[in-house]
Amino acid sequence: MRYNGLMMSFFSEWKGFWPAERKRSMYLGLLLLLLSIIVQVTLGRYSADQAVSAAPASDLFLNNLPVVNLDFIIVGGAIALWVVAALLLLRRPRYLIFGVKAIALYIISRAFFISLTHIGPYPHQFSPSPNNLGYSFYELFTFQGNYFFSGHTGFPYLMALIFWDNTFWRRTFIFLTVFFGASVLLAHVHYSIDVFAAPFIVYGVFVITAKVFPRDYALVPTLADS
Repeated sequence: MRYNGLMMSFFSEWKGFWPAERKRSMYLGLLLLLLSIIVQVTLGRYSADQAVSAAPASDLFLNNLPVVNLDFIIVGGAIALWVVAALLLLRRPRYLIFGVKAIALYIISRAFFISLTHIGPYPHQFSPSPNNLGYSFYELFTFQGNYFFSGHTGFPYLMALIFWDNTFWRRTFIFLTVFFGASVLLAHVHYSIDVFAAPFIVYGVFVITAKVFPRDYALVPTLADS
């Protein structure tokens, strides 16, 4: 009974929210998300294969920053972020339909970018290793050589844009954007351009999604509604 009560409380905002039109839009979002994962895995593996024989690039930040082992944050932190984002979207259906489509277009755009230019790993780095908790799941979607642009930086910033009306979550996700960006730089697993370019590209993806799916975006609360 207590479990049922918790589930009913978690999905309380779903009641009366799903007319046929929104259901169809949600199905389209899920289809786009599935497609984006297929594209990410396909192009991610291709990029990783190309990066093996590619030369590394010199980088102003990495050349001057110490190398720090942050494997646990890069792997475990990323998985925790994915879980929190999923639960947050499921809990609040007004964000869910648009959020799923924005994430799908974000994944597709990143997969496209990482497949274009092939740069080898920076010579001194702490790459995520199988010893980390959750590595087996993490490596299903993330590959070596997938540099431009940084998913660790881009994804929390996308979530900040989706939940921009909510002060707590906006600040939390912006903090995580900076935190993960600094982490991947200190571990030397991303070049600085990967990190600093991510928010600009992600903002473009967000705006495009809002233009392509205006009805879904209209469901998302804004600061004016607060």
